Amino acid sequence: MQIRELDLKELQMAYEVLCELRTTLSYNEFEDLIYDMRSMEYKIFGILDEEKLITYAGVAIQTNLYDKRHLFIFDLVTSKEYRGVGYGKMMLEYLGDYAKMGMCKNIVLSSGFQREDAHRFYENSGFVKKSFVFSKSI
Repeated sequence: MQIRELDLKELQMAYEVLCELRTTLSYNEFEDLIYDMRSMEYKIFGILDEEKLITYAGVAIQTNLYDKRHLFIFDLVTSKEYRGVGYGKMMLEYLGDYAKMGMCKNIVLSSGFQREDAHRFYENSGFVKKSFVFSKSI
């Protein structure tokens, strides 16, 4: 078992896990967006069992006026066949260490309103619901 940053040569493997969460995202869109997000220092971390990706985490260290310097988790998903055995918790612990090394004050994420299992997981991991996220198509 290994946790490490994935490189751009591993995007296909990363997509295969991420698309379990982002079901409407095509591979071409994913690849284009990953290249766009490089400017914000978006990083992909994975838990691998030999060469098989089990958990995907897409994160970036950011700064704003309300969360100060923080690690934002854009995506965190464990492949369906491995859920419920602790890989998500393992990744959050790793990301906590990564955030500390990056001089972050906290870890921030948003989660869709109907993802009750995910909300329970985050709350059990010490996260506190602080706000709502609003979005408007233009």
